[in-house]
Amino acid sequence: ASVLIRDATEDDWPAIYPFFREIVAAGRTYAYPEDLSSDEARRYWMTDPPHRTIVAAEGDVVVGTAAMGPNRPGRGSHVATASFMVDPRRHNGGVGRALGNEVIDWARREGYRSIQFNAVVETNVAAVHLWQALGFEVLATVPQAFDHADHGLVGLHLMYRSLT
Repeated sequence: ASVLIRDATEDDWPAIYPFFREIVAAGRTYAYPEDLSSDEARRYWMTDPPHRTIVAAEGDVVVGTAAMGPNRPGRGSHVATASFMVDPRRHNGGVGRALGNEVIDWARREGYRSIQFNAVVETNVAAVHLWQALGFEVLATVPQAFDHADHGLVGLHLMYRSLT
């Protein structure tokens, strides 16, 4: 099925939260607290402008989401950032790529000069490969900055893509 990318609404949160909770609890890609209630998690993910949250839907089923906005306020607000989650049952189906392309297109439309990902877990090989395929490069890796559930302390990549 084709994936439709659209702005998230509050009505989408009940579909997002189960895979948000599952991904965070797995301890492989996000450093969020593992015991976030639905309301607490929503405050992390469903943010107000200038941030934007989108979903990827196959028919009526939400299969992924991304949250984006300025990486920093003020003098750093010309650099975008984003975070992505794809329902683990939908990996390798093009959902992450569709979300990534929308983030790049959105950042260009909004006048951002670049996109910076602050914390891509180095063992998340699929994500690193996807971001590199979409033009991102690893600028640096902070050693042992993430406590991975399976591998212990691993690095976090700082990834960057120019939009100019």
